[in-house]
Amino acid sequence: MGLVRIKPVIQKELLHIKRDPLSLVLLLVLPVFILVLYGYALNFDVKHLSLAVVDLDNSQSSRELMARLTSGEYFDLKYRPEKVSELDELFDHEKIKIALVIPENFGLDLVSGRRSAVQILLDGTNPTPAQTGLGYLSTILMQYSSSLNLELLNRFGLNRMALPFTVRTRVWYNPELKSSKFLVPGLMAFVLMVIIVLATSLTIVREIEKKTIDQLLLSPLTPAELVMGKIIPYLILSFIGAVVVLLAGWLLFGVAVKGNFLLLLLVVILFLFCGLSQGLLISTIASSQLVAFLLSGISTLLPTFILSGFVFPISNMPPVIQGISYVIPARYFLVCLRAIILKGVGLKAFYREMIFMAAYGLVMTFLSLAKLKKSFFR
Repeated sequence: MGLVRIKPVIQKELLHIKRDPLSLVLLLVLPVFILVLYGYALNFDVKHLSLAVVDLDNSQSSRELMARLTSGEYFDLKYRPEKVSELDELFDHEKIKIALVIPENFGLDLVSGRRSAVQILLDGTNPTPAQTGLGYLSTILMQYSSSLNLELLNRFGLNRMALPFTVRTRVWYNPELKSSKFLVPGLMAFVLMVIIVLATSLTIVREIEKKTIDQLLLSPLTPAELVMGKIIPYLILSFIGAVVVLLAGWLLFGVAVKGNFLLLLLVVILFLFCGLSQGLLISTIASSQLVAFLLSGISTLLPTFILSGFVFPISNMPPVIQGISYVIPARYFLVCLRAIILKGVGLKAFYREMIFMAAYGLVMTFLSLAKLKKSFFR
């Protein structure tokens, strides 16, 4: 493979990109724009939930419990109806997402050492905030209950008695449990895959539509040299775009790279190679740029978003769908990204994923070469 013969193809492709500002926007600007848009729009952190409390006791204990509920940023006490029946209207008009009912004699039962039960009501139309709010509320109630138990032990002269056990929780890799640290790597995979495949899928088919493919066929280029000449410019530009996306994730969302940055760049190059080779294959089989555009969208948008583990856990999917996910490069790229960016681990933890991405890119490139030889190099 002669570099001298590939160079004019690279220059031709770069000249086309230069003359087409949309291509530069597609490769350099659009990934950052989508990252920012989805990074701020997609957020699993649930805060400031509208809360209503029906206090049927009106004791010091019930007021102390309400103060605990509203001391943080998770709940906003919007309503304090006097009757439980008034909650129906609040839920019907979506004025509240969660409600707490404190029963009569709540404070007296606590002072007397008797059990008391509070009721939690949830709006289940959207399960995600409902489940999250229930978790927050349950944690606050358990903490309050534990503090009351200790107070009762001290009151009855059992201050030296220890509780059976204590629980100390430590969250690794993402101590603040920020959803951005989970979403940004997934968004990188999603954005890069869609943009790269779309941009590359138009290369060969564009030459066919503009009747310039004959000029390339008359040159001494081999199919492999033509493919390399088409891929290299997009690989360089998409790599620059990927680095810009990494910087945007760090500056805007605080997602810093904990692991080896050079290893991360190698993983990015492998993933870009997967996307470029897939786009090139689409370009060789598509009959027009419109068909190439549609095939790119179908093969990247939903598979990358749904089957990569970006949002939905793959382990929760049916076995057949899990089997399909094994041929989605973004699945393996996400494992590598989260391992390097969030965990800071080395190659030993994800070398299998890198091998698959390399194999996927080589297979797609081989199929592209075979299609080119069959169609044009007879």
